[in-house]
This record gives sequence, C-alpha cells and structure tokens, in this order.
Amino acid sequence: MSDDRLIVALDVPNALEGLQLAERLGDSVGFYKIGLGMLTGGGLALANELMQEHGKRIFLDMKLFDIGATIEAAVRGLAQFDLDFLTVHGDPHVVRAAREGASGRQTKILAVTILTSLDRADLDAGLIKTGDIPDLVAERAGRAFEAGADGVIASPQEAAMIRALPEAKGRLIVTPGVRPAGAALGDQKRVATPAQALNDGADHIVVGRPIWAAKDPAQAARDILSEINE
Repeated sequence: MSDDRLIVALDVPNALEGLQLAERLGDSVGFYKIGLGMLTGGGLALANELMQEHGKRIFLDMKLFDIGATIEAAVRGLAQFDLDFLTVHGDPHVVRAAREGASGRQTKILAVTILTSLDRADLDAGLIKTGDIPDLVAERAGRAFEAGADGVIASPQEAAMIRALPEAKGRLIVTPGVRPAGAALGDQKRVATPAQALNDGADHIVVGRPIWAAKDPAQAARDILSEINE
C-alpha cells in the first residue's frame, strides 16, 4: 500500500509517459507531483485523469509568480480541479493573492522559499540579499506563513529550522531535494535522505529521478517507503 508522505515527481516529457509510469508504480504510490515541464505535454489532463480515474492525489508544481490580480485569477482557475497542493513563489503579495484565488476550494497553497537547486553563489548572481541560505529560507517561510500559506517548499536541510518557527504550527513542510543513500544528486545541491527529511520535520518528501530513472521504478518506490517506515 502507498504512504502519502512520499510524493513521486512525474518529471517525464508528456502525459502519456506520465500515465505509463503511474501504471508501473501501481498501488505503491498514491501521490504525484506534476511540474511546469509537463504543462504543454498534457500535464493538467494527466492530473485530472490520475485523480478521477485512479484515485491519486496531485501536487501541481507551477511556482507561480506575477502581480496579485494575475496570481488570483490563475489560482482560481487551477483550484477548480480540486488539486491537493499548488505552488507559488513565497513573496507575501503572491501568497495573499493565491489564498484569495483558492478560497472555498480544497487546494492548499505551498510557498517556495529558495529553490533547492540554488546555492549562495546562485543567489549572489541573482542579486539576492546577503545572508546564509538557511536563515533566508526561515525568514521567507515565516513571511509566507504570515501571508496565509498552508505550507512551504524547502530543502530538507532547512526543515528542522522551519518546523521550529512559531508560525509553522499546523502548516505543511514539503521537501524536494530528497535522495536515497547512494543516489546521484543530479541538479540538487541541498539534499538529505528520505528518513532524515521526515525526522527533521517534513510532512512530505518529493522524489523524482531515483524512482523514474530506476530499472524497476515500483521497487525503487517500495525501497524508499521501507526506509521511511523504518
């Protein structure tokens, strides 16, 4: 049986391949992430099919960022599908607009703090203010919670710090950048194992490449489930 603490990222080119992967994973996985890369490949149609025909939960990872009115309209349109999670950037004006757009729907708004593929050099290149990444992540998380975010996206290395924030009580922490022991890091720079991420306060972990690139994706998923349940 599945454990919804594990969210599998369907980082494949199109809906057909995503559906084939979900069918291979079967009952071992009940929660999927569909990202921006699949949007033009039928990602919304796949999300609807997985929910309606297969009873799966869906995390739509769009990382929306725009002026408030546009965010509100976009989220209102997406929330009508009753997705479980939807991501926006963690800037307070974006979070507030997203919460308004999701009003009356079950979709939970998750705020992105700092992408797990970035390090301090990347932030310097982007003219982001000085400071250690964990401190900046905690500050952005706190502001996102104050703006009404249901949860945040953060690397597992910051999960414990965020969980300790008073504003984090009752809120979700979802961690990408999770790699089983011995797995390649890929494009992630701030990583941890599944068990470590959960022990540090994450509610859900997101795993992509170590599952979909495995020779036996279903067994790879089961191995991760065994690890987090031990």
